[in-house]
Amino acid sequence: MFKENFLDALMENPVIAAVKDDRFSEAVESPCKVVFLLGGNLLSLKRRVEAAHQKGKIIFIHIDLSEGIGKDRTGIEFLSRIGADGIITTKTGLVRIAKDFGLLTVQRFFVYDSHGVASISDTLGRENPDIIEIMPGTIGKIIRKFSISSTPLIAGGLIETNKEATDALSLGAMAVSTGKKELWYM
Repeated sequence: MFKENFLDALMENPVIAAVKDDRFSEAVESPCKVVFLLGGNLLSLKRRVEAAHQKGKIIFIHIDLSEGIGKDRTGIEFLSRIGADGIITTKTGLVRIAKDFGLLTVQRFFVYDSHGVASISDTLGRENPDIIEIMPGTIGKIIRKFSISSTPLIAGGLIETNKEATDALSLGAMAVSTGKKELWYM
């Protein structure tokens, strides 16, 4: 699988079907060109890869969530041999190994605060995943959802501007926490 083919597929349809094993059939029948399989197991993965390819889909396996597959060179070689187009992982070492086997790589990063952002920068400086995925993608939605509970909510991490602070407050946060001194006086 060439990175250009993958990027072309995303240009054609920028929505990726990210599913666990139980919703896989729906994903391959959808108009999405790319499927992220978030799990599965050693016994089902080859069938899943073949089914995705029969429907013209590009399929990535989240190796960290797959059962019965070593999170190592042998596990990645197995995914390569069964025809997976790429892997998803949070582990930098697996990105390196997957590239050795010609697999595309999506490295997931969970961003909670400025230290998480620095970690991404450090990793990208050392490694070269084909794609990065930043999670969560909808922090505003999460603030809104939990601000209606009886437990007060504080939005923290990555708040660096007055607008970001006021946006979090307007979405229902009771307060914001920030290391930006300028915002302490707003």
